Parts: sequence; C-alpha cells; structure tokens
Amino acid sequence: MQDGVAGPGDAPGDVPAATVAGTAEVPPRTGRTTDQLDELLLGGPRTLTARDLARIAHVDLEMVRTFWRTLGLPSHGDDEVMFTEADARALSMAASLVAEHGLDLRTVVTVIRSLGHTSDRLALWQVEALVEDMSTRYELDDTSARLLVLDRLRDLAPVLEQQLLHSYRRQLAAVADRYAAEFGDARGRAADAGALPLARAVGFADMVSFTRRTAGLGSTDLSSFVQRFETAARDVVVGAGGRVVKTIGDAVLFIADTPGAGAAVAVGLADAFGDSLDVAAARGTGGLAEGARGVTPVRVGLVWGRVLSRFGDVFGPSVNLAARLTDVAEPSTVLVDAATAQVLGGDPRFRLAEQPVRDLPGLGPTASFRLSRAD
Repeated sequence: MQDGVAGPGDAPGDVPAATVAGTAEVPPRTGRTTDQLDELLLGGPRTLTARDLARIAHVDLEMVRTFWRTLGLPSHGDDEVMFTEADARALSMAASLVAEHGLDLRTVVTVIRSLGHTSDRLALWQVEALVEDMSTRYELDDTSARLLVLDRLRDLAPVLEQQLLHSYRRQLAAVADRYAAEFGDARGRAADAGALPLARAVGFADMVSFTRRTAGLGSTDLSSFVQRFETAARDVVVGAGGRVVKTIGDAVLFIADTPGAGAAVAVGLADAFGDSLDVAAARGTGGLAEGARGVTPVRVGLVWGRVLSRFGDVFGPSVNLAARLTDVAEPSTVLVDAATAQVLGGDPRFRLAEQPVRDLPGLGPTASFRLSRAD
C-alpha cells in the first residue's frame, strides 16, 4: 500500500519513542490492541461454537469443520467459543451455493479453498510489506516494526479491505469480458471433447544463475532483489497484453490469449532483463547477470497450444514443453517449438531462426526456433 494510504498518526513523529531506535526496548504489549483489532476484523466478538454455527446455518457439524478446514484456518474443538456472527453468515452463504444455486458440494469446496489459499497469501504479503515499510522509514529492528504494524492495522485494515474488494470486482469483470469476447459467438459449435478447453500462449521466464546471485544476501537485499524482478516482470507481461499466472521465486509463468500477444510478452521479457548486456563478456568475468544496468538475464520458452485452467494455474503438454524450452534457451533469448513458429511465421513483428534439434527431458528430440523482434 502506498505511503499516502496510511492511517492516522502515521507521521514519523508519532512513532512511540521506545520503538524509534532499532535496538530500543519496546513496551510490553497488553491485550487491548489485539482484542480491538480482533473485533474490528471479525465483525464482532467471538461468542459462538462450531455447534452454534451448524445450528444457525442449518448444516451438519461436518460441514462446519469442512468449511473451516478448507479456508486453511486452525481447527478448534466443537464446543470451543471461537466464532462470530460474521462467521455464521459466511457459512450460511456458502451453504446456500448448494441449497439455492444448485452447485455441487465439491465445487463449493473448491471455491472456498481458492479464497482461503489466496487470502492467506495476500494477508501475509501485505503485512510483510508493511513491516518492511515501517522498518525502513523508522529505522526499526524487525520485532519493533512488527509490533508497530500491529498498532497500525486498526487504521489500515479498512483501507486494505476496500482495495481488495475493488480489485476482485475488477478482476472478475475482466474475466467476464475475456469470456464474452472469446466464447460469445461460440454457442452451438461442436467442440472436440478430447481437446483441452483453452487455446493459449503459455511461457516461462527463468532467471539465470539465481542461486549464485542471491547467495549471501541478507533478508532485506534478497527481498528487494526478488521484488524488483517480480514487479518488472509483471509490468512487462501486462503491458504486452498477457497475464501472470504465478511467480516462483526466480521464474514467472505467463499466458496470453493470442500467439502474437504471447510472443510480444516473451521478447519483452528477454529484452527487459537482458538488453544492453554483453553476455559473453559477463560470463568471462564470472558475473553472468551483471551488466552496465545491473540487469538479470532470463531464459524464455513460449508455446502456443491448448491448456486446462484450474486452481488459478494452467496445465497441459504446452506448459511442460514451454518449461523444457526455457531450460535450454540462451540467456536473454526466447525459444519456441516448431508448431508455434509456424503460427508466428506470418507475423511481421517477429523473426524466427531455426536452432539445432535438442533432446528435451521427457520429450525426446525437439525442434526449436529462436524468436526475436523483426527490427
């Protein structure tokens, strides 16, 4: 969250004196802050047990346990007072997806699991970002910064919640727009029952020598390094018309709806993380990822094919092939397979150069082409 979105009392002068110095002792905590924050975030006090939830939502006790477990939250005894009226409402709404909307219970479990998985990661991501901000701005040690974040969450949480709701609605609308554009006129068409449902460009960009580059980095430097890579990669992917599926530390998996958009993303990533880098010279000095701009080269593999989209991820032979091509690509270059090269062959924006056949693990001898901009 940007600095301008901080809550009241966010000026440096308002930081408790005992927490300003990084080594200063932090006053003992009382239960007041956490109790108030608990009621704010949970919508009220914890007054209900799991049995109460089952009674209020008109479901059996196993449904309560499944709901809570699927959210990824710690389980409690059935008679322990741990839940709120908001928990009861949420459970009732989840049950209505089956009773009123006719969804299969397994589908509801998948939907709830997606919320638990995503919100767990989101909450941790945001809180850690706030810790880093407080630590840097106020020159605090890690413990003091975390305690200060705990103090500030009461003011920041409502803003973060509204940003989450806005972002989710915009993302859901974007999915609806893409589906309408791609499938709006497809009613009545016969589909190949054996084919994976979505035609997509799928690609990986894998950072070169990540382990060597990050060896010995402290937590702050490592965090900054990974954050710079992820931020820059996302900007390139989105700017070229693609979408990030996930980042895996030193790699990013992306998709695009057309071969051209996928190719633009791929060469954009190779350029952004390798432009103006003399790879041969850097390799000779042992600093492969060091250049005049301090860039980190990536290897990129791209395949146009059909995929299955589930659990916020994509699966299929195309994904595996793109990963294998990434493994054998040279730094700051893009490799595509023969079928993708044929699809892109008529696009004047790109140039293709055939490469020697490579024996890819699990795939055998595979023809590949180097993809670059035509200009």
